[in-house]
Amino acid sequence: MTSAELITLCILLLSACCPPLLPVRDAPARPHAVLHHPLLPVRDTTSCLHAVHCCLVSKKLLPARLARVAAEAELNVPFADELPSRRAQLETLRNTPEFDVLVVGGGATGTGCALDAVTRNLKTALVERNDFSSGTSSRSTKLIHGGVRYLQKAIMQLDYEQYMMVKEALHERANLLEIAPHLSAPLPIMLPVYKWWQLPYFWAGIKMYDLVAGIQCLKSSYVLSKSKALELFPMLKKDKLVGAIVYYDGQHNDARMNLAIALTAARYGAATANYTEVVHLLKAKDPVSGQDKVRGARCRDVITGEEFDVKAKCVINATGPFTDSLRKMDNQKTENICQPSAGVHIVIPGYYSPDNMGLLDPATSDGRVIFFLPWENMTIAGTTDTPTQVTAHPIPGEDDINFILTEVRNYLSPDVEVRRGDVLAAWSGIRPLVTDPSSKDTQSICRNHVVSVSDSGLVTIAGGKWTTYRSMAEETLDAAVRVHGLRAEPCKTVGLMLEGAKGWTPTLYIRLVQDYGLEKEVAQHLASTYGARAFDVAKMAQVTGQRWPIVGKRLVSEFPYIEGEVTYSIREYACTAIDVLARRTRLGFLNVQAADEALPRIVAIMGQELGWSQERRTAELESARRFLYYEMGYRSRFEQLTKTSEINLDNQEVARYKKRFHKFDKESKGFITTVDVQQVLESINVHIDENALHEILNEVDLNKNGQVEIDEFLQLMSAVKKGQVSDSRLAILMKTAEETLDERGPVTVDRSGGGV
Repeated sequence: MTSAELITLCILLLSACCPPLLPVRDAPARPHAVLHHPLLPVRDTTSCLHAVHCCLVSKKLLPARLARVAAEAELNVPFADELPSRRAQLETLRNTPEFDVLVVGGGATGTGCALDAVTRNLKTALVERNDFSSGTSSRSTKLIHGGVRYLQKAIMQLDYEQYMMVKEALHERANLLEIAPHLSAPLPIMLPVYKWWQLPYFWAGIKMYDLVAGIQCLKSSYVLSKSKALELFPMLKKDKLVGAIVYYDGQHNDARMNLAIALTAARYGAATANYTEVVHLLKAKDPVSGQDKVRGARCRDVITGEEFDVKAKCVINATGPFTDSLRKMDNQKTENICQPSAGVHIVIPGYYSPDNMGLLDPATSDGRVIFFLPWENMTIAGTTDTPTQVTAHPIPGEDDINFILTEVRNYLSPDVEVRRGDVLAAWSGIRPLVTDPSSKDTQSICRNHVVSVSDSGLVTIAGGKWTTYRSMAEETLDAAVRVHGLRAEPCKTVGLMLEGAKGWTPTLYIRLVQDYGLEKEVAQHLASTYGARAFDVAKMAQVTGQRWPIVGKRLVSEFPYIEGEVTYSIREYACTAIDVLARRTRLGFLNVQAADEALPRIVAIMGQELGWSQERRTAELESARRFLYYEMGYRSRFEQLTKTSEINLDNQEVARYKKRFHKFDKESKGFITTVDVQQVLESINVHIDENALHEILNEVDLNKNGQVEIDEFLQLMSAVKKGQVSDSRLAILMKTAEETLDERGPVTVDRSGGGV
């Protein structure tokens, strides 16, 4: 680092201590204003004027709030009441003579670019070859953060770029929490300390994190004694614990946030279509330079196979890990600029963590960082960081899953047995890291982004973080406007409320309970997922036929997702059962067994709404089960069984009970579910309510993963033998069924779904 850069970094750190006294909503539109410090070169007049504008705002010489309110008032919302259907969006793509901007990619950055463009009064189109947020944007750690470890690197290495990335991310964190309060919230994260010398070291680093955030700091960090830390996080390992430090970052529902950005862009008039892939780029001779310029794309509707041209003055490549694929459509000789890295996460039962306190392991056995966070009433742990190949269907590896479990065990009390069978779901996401093609160490790579423009005019945005999607989109559109000479208004996305945010309040769920007769848990879920649009979902909820709740039939009893959401998801451009399982609801990410149980009903509802043939319904079932099996950790769970040493049965008893167990486990999976039990009971004319059956299995399901493994069953029978358990409903039920089946002879039981 040069002396000028070092002085600049010092000035920036001092400026963080004395931030402008502005509310979060009135923060400068771009934190890049600090880039135009007098010690740094100003590249062009536009940047200079923008720096002056930000300076005036920060000094309160320009009324930022009034300016923004006026800008928002000027925005036209063509589809405020009802979104156009996917068919209507495709018609717009086909029939529009020319768009100003065509965005390729429906992740956070791509949808952010579309929203930025359409609110600048540019005629905007967006295509995504899969579903919105089907890639990396739905497979994150669910944090909205600046990056504590990036700040550490910035300070230790005097890295100005890393510092600016953290500062920008902290600004964007505050903005994102404001524009989608129903989908995001501050989360306290505990950093346990086991060596005395680490306490002041970590405290200084976390306090610097607060300082860099300035007035946008969510809440001030603080130090906890050992006893207080154990009170707030009782699962924590006590041995050698010195104390803990708690700091705040944001957390969100990433797939729903991505979808909210896409839907907001659609409401403002952007022609957005999922399941629409780019076949090749369209080019035309520039009349001035004589060079070939990108002027749109040949697109294909993945569902129908129909192809059509979408012409545009500017094409933006926001395809994440597939960035280089589209760049090579433009120029086969171009060098790769992305090096993909796989990050694996696992979900385990919610009792592993407090309801509102996360945990950070700052130095794992191999130097990585692991987060351990409460999310959607479960616990999420991750992530790993491993070089990988680009694929549309990444699969979580067993080594990565076991690595995360090992690190979790290191921080939890020995009283808490962390078992492989406790993993309810696992997934892998591919990060599009910006790097030199010869680099092999992805762990040290900065998550910063680059905006580049090819000789033919293709604008590419690559790299970056989820948190900074908005500022990345703004920078990308600034480049597009400048290079292609587009007539555009200034960026208006700072403080621009996303789908469902307007009208949302923390107590909105109470109105849902009172007005529609929904369960409290379901109402809270709808309010936190759809915001003010939750009332539209509630109107579609089915009558239960019970005294309470009046409406809202659940897809599965353990989760608050209801059948009405499946119907509503079609309005949100859901085209497949996977779209509903993974991104409209998050069931596939939370519990693959529950997702598999809900799948037939989801397909039935969508099939009725969309007029699917029986062939299409069967294909949807098979496709969704493949997704759960490979991408959501079903296979990994299938290959693992919960192990226990507490079985006290002789060989003859073990053989007898295994025989009984396999009368229900016809496929020899090593576990049974409510589906297995229900089918056997129905074959002997015994009918039990689904909720009651879930409760019966739940008594024996020690790791609360929605299934009973053979080891758990043998442990139950051992406990019955020793008198530790009496009147077990499952033991009695299975014994009675076995006796009845033996009297009738062999009965074939066909499963309607897969298993874990």
